[in-house]
Amino acid sequence: MTAEHVETDVVIVGGGIIGLSAAFRLAEAGRKVVLVERGELANEASRGNAGAFAFSDILPLASPGILFKAPKWLLDPLGPLAIPPREALYLLPWLLRFFRASLPDRVEASAAAQGALNTLAARECDSLVASAGLGAFVRADGSLQLYESDGEFRASLEGWAWRERYGIAFEHLDQRGLAELQPGLSPQFIRATFVPGWKTVTDPRDYALAVARAAETLGVEVRRGEVTAIIGGGDLQQVRLTGGATLSARHVVLAAGPWSRGLAASLGADVPLIAERGYNTTLLAGAFDLKRQLIFGGHGFVVTPLAQGVRVGGASELARFSAPVNFRRSQHMLAKAARFMPGLRTEGGVEWMGSRPSMPDSLPVIGRSPRARNVILAFGHGHLGLTQSAATARLVTDLVLERQPPIDLSPFRPDRF
Repeated sequence: MTAEHVETDVVIVGGGIIGLSAAFRLAEAGRKVVLVERGELANEASRGNAGAFAFSDILPLASPGILFKAPKWLLDPLGPLAIPPREALYLLPWLLRFFRASLPDRVEASAAAQGALNTLAARECDSLVASAGLGAFVRADGSLQLYESDGEFRASLEGWAWRERYGIAFEHLDQRGLAELQPGLSPQFIRATFVPGWKTVTDPRDYALAVARAAETLGVEVRRGEVTAIIGGGDLQQVRLTGGATLSARHVVLAAGPWSRGLAASLGADVPLIAERGYNTTLLAGAFDLKRQLIFGGHGFVVTPLAQGVRVGGASELARFSAPVNFRRSQHMLAKAARFMPGLRTEGGVEWMGSRPSMPDSLPVIGRSPRARNVILAFGHGHLGLTQSAATARLVTDLVLERQPPIDLSPFRPDRF
């Protein structure tokens, strides 16, 4: 029996929000696109994330302040950043790069790059939502960053000054102003910052699947299969699947999230990409009269209003895919949320864990493979996959079409480490 062979313009590896958005834009530009996903579409981080277009989130996790917070967090197995002891040796090279990325000059460069990418993301998100007819999935209610003390608020001001440089609108509120925008919070929160340009989706997976439907309407073919190899070079790139099928394409886009590392390495990009786990609990509709997304920055989690209920989630756990799942983390966040939001009904919640693709400097990898210029890498967005999906789709499309990208891509190059 002869193995199947298919030729197309572009093969996209990965059916999360990054790959789906790129598929839509490339098909819109007239390219014949085949998207390959090993499982169900939008079934990993694109399924259970916090559902935010966090355009104002331009500061990297690696920052001078993290040097003081991280030791305390790492000693707390339920804290905002955790490393299971058995994972420490495996993660050491990544952690060394992470602490290097927290030096002041590197933080400034990372924030500038993230600011440029998120500014593009805000524009491209509006454009993609309009083009794909996704307006019903997007809410423009803003967000509230909450503070428990004047000291915590003052410590945040430098970050808000950074955001102001990029034209990000925000308003600092006292306790009365906070109560007007979100009644029912514990009085321990005495200040807040409101970001009107922050948006959320009714459900992140519903949004991603709507992008998929729009892409398929434009002719994108979705195939289920495990990619075993990408053979770059020459006029046609080869994508091999389990079972023997081969896809040939002028361009390949690798957008498989934390599963991208092995394939990227085979293409000459040995990137320090790890899986950063996030946990959440989605409560029933009516669990709390939530007006907009709440950000409990000092505790590493957010609370988001979704169509099906209230999602309490966040935190970071650095671990391999094979590490045991620790739902005590989601339970710990939920218990805190119940204290911070008196009246929150916590019964009937559904727990979830997913892996984000995380880079030490918080910047994604967007660029051409070192060994095959027609293989484009697009992964490593960390907490900002949904936020930066439309911008990444625009940049990938520009690379495929040989157009000049609207921002400098050198901070995101695959070989920067």
